[in-house]
Amino acid sequence: MKKIVVAYSGGLDTSVLLKWLKNHYDAEVIAYCADVGQGEELDGLEEKALSTGASKCFIGDLKADFAADYIYPMFQAGALYEGQYLLGTSIARPCISKGMVDIAQQEGADAIAHGATGKGNDQVRFELSVAALDPDLEVIAPWRMQVFRDEFPGRAEMIAYAEKENIPVQASASKSYSMDRNLLHISFESGVLEDPWYDASGEADRDMYVLSVSPEEAPDKPEYVQLLFDKGRCIGLKNERLSDLMGQHGIASEAEQDGYALMSPLGVMLILNQLAGEHGIGRIDMVENRFVGMKSRGIYETPGGTILLAAHRQMESLTMDREVMHVRDGLIPEYAKLVYNGFWFAPERLAIQALVEESQKHVSGEVRLKLYKGNTITAGRRSPLSLYNPDVATMEADPTNAYNQDDASGFIRLNALRLKTGVKVHGN
Repeated sequence: MKKIVVAYSGGLDTSVLLKWLKNHYDAEVIAYCADVGQGEELDGLEEKALSTGASKCFIGDLKADFAADYIYPMFQAGALYEGQYLLGTSIARPCISKGMVDIAQQEGADAIAHGATGKGNDQVRFELSVAALDPDLEVIAPWRMQVFRDEFPGRAEMIAYAEKENIPVQASASKSYSMDRNLLHISFESGVLEDPWYDASGEADRDMYVLSVSPEEAPDKPEYVQLLFDKGRCIGLKNERLSDLMGQHGIASEAEQDGYALMSPLGVMLILNQLAGEHGIGRIDMVENRFVGMKSRGIYETPGGTILLAAHRQMESLTMDREVMHVRDGLIPEYAKLVYNGFWFAPERLAIQALVEESQKHVSGEVRLKLYKGNTITAGRRSPLSLYNPDVATMEADPTNAYNQDDASGFIRLNALRLKTGVKVHGN
């Protein structure tokens, strides 16, 4: 009998998918859900899966792996897709794919299946990841099968199928948008959001947001948070409310260093998400270019990631060599594109990551940020490895005489030589 591991969330779509796969292929179907920070969405999931026909249901707790092995390396690379998107959905897909492949190998499955549509990026991300991790696994994508689309042209047909097959789902009216949540962000798209002129920041959509308040609702008083970095990774936090926040999330400090509570990447992300969200930080509304060829409009909440990326950049500004920074920065668009398009496990991403890791050797120290009504404001940075020399940078007299301003004359003349030559030969 064919054995299939299906990506399962417990909602209408994946529940119908699970039952359809079981019936269509006369197969044993194993449900798999990767816990990458969906929160309460996972409540009762195993019972739903077994009631729907799954032989087993695995819920993989990947939150710590997701933070340490995916989010942190990506942020060390300074990745932003098209200058705005912090890649929250994109970076979760290889993590989820690895969890699925691990279970498929453990259970001796022939194939994995997913419910990504034929118009989206996720189908590419899942399948490229699987190809890199286990090329012998078959991938089943029902939304790219005509027989499946004929049977389920819309949500009404799915609801009817669920009723006929006694699938335990609450088939309520569809929201005017779709959502995808993980530890790094939550995304909203489709429905009313497909109109790029539609203002989703107004009162009518205030309840749509999950991880952040609107800047208008944020506190009138700013709040400070300090981040401690070691080789480009945030290893500790300092904040007046930190003890209470850690208690709320069940986070235990691993140790203390100079007043900082040291914690895991997962702990850092949980705390920063709450702090930033309370101050209305991390909302992005953008039209992006999908890998499959179309433009799409998405709204993202990435509160903790917005703080972490801003702090990391400030730490680099103090400690990273200029030319190393410029080389790394030149690779940001390519790195972000690789993550967005699903090439996390590709050799070129791994090669760039090796350069990134080398660039982070001295990115250690402290950054202080002020959080206020949607803004992340730099309020200080310092490091024992700082390359900033106030004696050289000062506008006053340099006591060390390290910089002779007269030297700039020759420097400028040499750099101007080709410009003068070009104008004399070619004209303006």
